[in-house]
Amino acid sequence: MFFSRALSPEFRLKLLDKADTQPLYEAIRANRDHLRQWLPWVETTRSELDSKAFIDDAMQKYFKGEGVVHGIWYDGTLVGCIGINDISQAHRKAALGYWLDQAYQDRGIMTRASRQMISYAFTDLKLNRMEILCASRNYRSRAVAQRLGFYQEAVLREYYWQHGEYVDMLLYSMLRCDWKTG
Repeated sequence: MFFSRALSPEFRLKLLDKADTQPLYEAIRANRDHLRQWLPWVETTRSELDSKAFIDDAMQKYFKGEGVVHGIWYDGTLVGCIGINDISQAHRKAALGYWLDQAYQDRGIMTRASRQMISYAFTDLKLNRMEILCASRNYRSRAVAQRLGFYQEAVLREYYWQHGEYVDMLLYSMLRCDWKTG
């Protein structure tokens, strides 16, 4: 199930491992204000130990076939993460989750990384459905889903409580039959 692919000389995806603890923590720390507005787990990532615990959990899920989390590397720097989460082989579905360093946005990195992971999910994992859940006001994440051809299925009203307010979430989906590999 493992893959590590260079998508261009400066850009590659690599399964997270323990050696990535410090770069992961540093990327989160450097982007804390940017990420916390959309991702509730940022508040609980306060040390390298928290990043190590995340990687340990991701590795356990990987070996159980429940998830796959890759670091997004650009010019040798960890600039984000992308994961196939909550894999259900019984229902042949999973969720795509991602985040990217603010300084590396608007370069097509997340769209390329997402295409690679979706292709992996449909081709190698033989999944039939992929979902993306994002805050209704997270226009960048919404744009990734739309560029990839995901279908907006629902508005989940007041789905999360975050930073003292309810947040509406959008549910996007793609089926294997909708996926265009090239």
